[in-house]
Amino acid sequence: MVFGLFRKFIRKPPQRKPASCNRSAKKQPETDRRIYNTGELKEKQVSSSLNINLEMLQSILGQNSDIIFRRFNLGMTEETELAVIYAEGITDKTNLNNNILNPLMLESHRRGFNPSKENILYMIKNFAVTVSNVSEASNINELVTATLEGNVILFINNQPTALILHNTGVKSRAISEPQTEILVRGPKEGFIENLTTNISLIRRRLKSPNLIFEDLHIGRITYTRVTITYIKGIASPDLVAEIKRRLGRIDIDGILESGYLEELIEDNTFSPFPQILHTERPDRVAASLLEGRVSILTDGTPFALIAPAEFVSFMTSPEDYYERYWLGTAIRWLRYIAMTMSLLLPSLYIAVTTFHQEMIPTRLLISIAASRQGVPFPALVEALAMEFTFEAIREAGIRLPRAIGQAVSIVGALVIGQAAVQAGIVSPLMIIVVAVTGMASFVNPSYNMGISLRLLRFPMMLLGGTLGLFGIMAGILCIFIHLAGLRSFGVPYLASLAPLHLGDLKDVLIRAPWWAMDKRPDETGKLNSRRQSRGLKPSVSNRTDKREDDQN
Repeated sequence: MVFGLFRKFIRKPPQRKPASCNRSAKKQPETDRRIYNTGELKEKQVSSSLNINLEMLQSILGQNSDIIFRRFNLGMTEETELAVIYAEGITDKTNLNNNILNPLMLESHRRGFNPSKENILYMIKNFAVTVSNVSEASNINELVTATLEGNVILFINNQPTALILHNTGVKSRAISEPQTEILVRGPKEGFIENLTTNISLIRRRLKSPNLIFEDLHIGRITYTRVTITYIKGIASPDLVAEIKRRLGRIDIDGILESGYLEELIEDNTFSPFPQILHTERPDRVAASLLEGRVSILTDGTPFALIAPAEFVSFMTSPEDYYERYWLGTAIRWLRYIAMTMSLLLPSLYIAVTTFHQEMIPTRLLISIAASRQGVPFPALVEALAMEFTFEAIREAGIRLPRAIGQAVSIVGALVIGQAAVQAGIVSPLMIIVVAVTGMASFVNPSYNMGISLRLLRFPMMLLGGTLGLFGIMAGILCIFIHLAGLRSFGVPYLASLAPLHLGDLKDVLIRAPWWAMDKRPDETGKLNSRRQSRGLKPSVSNRTDKREDDQN
């Protein structure tokens, strides 16, 4: 009863209907709510009515403040009405004003340009606009894509076809030296984020009509331009077809960097080893194409992908082929030794000092025991802590601003190492082992292969700290078994070594002279194996015969 009286005297305030339910509310226009997908746009065709075309484009692009719609008349009369649509900021407005609007609005009147309704499209395309590349389109999806790429769309009233005037003007940074692949001797220019510029850098090095560039567009929203590059007659058609198939099956919202593609097309996604090589250097891409490989260029990134990629590919540098072969061979041996140290040095130290002290000479063993006196942690914990600290300092040096990044990384390593030794937390020998391991990891010319070895270092340390040398050997055996079964686009990852190709050994552990490397790699150059003539080795007799011929 009390609750009944309480509910009687306390009334709920009247609820108002939302604006969307109120009949008197103003209905929102369809253009503010409609979302078009790619399938719908592909079905829509250009209408003969200029107003219908503009309404359709405004319903798709009209909410964007950077999309400009400009209506005008051909010449000084009102007989023919035209309209251009372009995206401000990525369109060359100077070229638009001088080579498109000015000829159509002013010059056409001065020259008495008065085409008929039947041939107006042909006359404007071939005699009015002074743009290098003009194409016709009757599909709305194609026009929308062209507009968002920076081109100008020209509509003509009473014409069911529009013109795409290629007039992109996207600003990009200048060509500069690659930041991740610095060479002492070699070209100093690298790729940039502009795909057209990157293509020109490759074309300038390979002036052959057999150099093929094929475009794809991947990404529902980004519609990123991806270019497949290969040399026809050298690259295997099966390899090219396989790369196209893997790229064609990608259905994703956006591709913002080539790393997206790398993870979506590699053979073994769970392997810690990279199976596709990425590079900033056009000369390296050109050299790979000459070996029968295929490159994938992505708009918006300075990194190109090269496939297939074997383990040996990640251990070579373009500078190996620019210096004399003795120096190239010596540096290559240094890389392999540094790679082994980067992977195994901490685990070997842990295993020997923990389980196999009898393998250490007596004087060295006494020195190690004296340096570890007072250290409260076992060698495994000590190494894991120092390796984690070193990796954290290295990453901090990369992410910090360049002006202070190097100073922080160097000073941080020195201060932390010295403080840890003085506090008795770690031994001085462990600091030396970690420092040498860190420097060895920088010797690898491939950044992603270096990261893989850094990650594998930690499980190898755990194996060495728990099972000793037996655990290290078991870990090495597992790595070799995994590498032997790994493939990159069907090519064995350990190609040249397993399966063994004797001819390819000229460019694995050693770098033979150029006159001796007359054939391409067996796995990628089967279609056209010979890349140079025989008998190119210089000799004194050849020079003498040439001198006598000149005298005669």
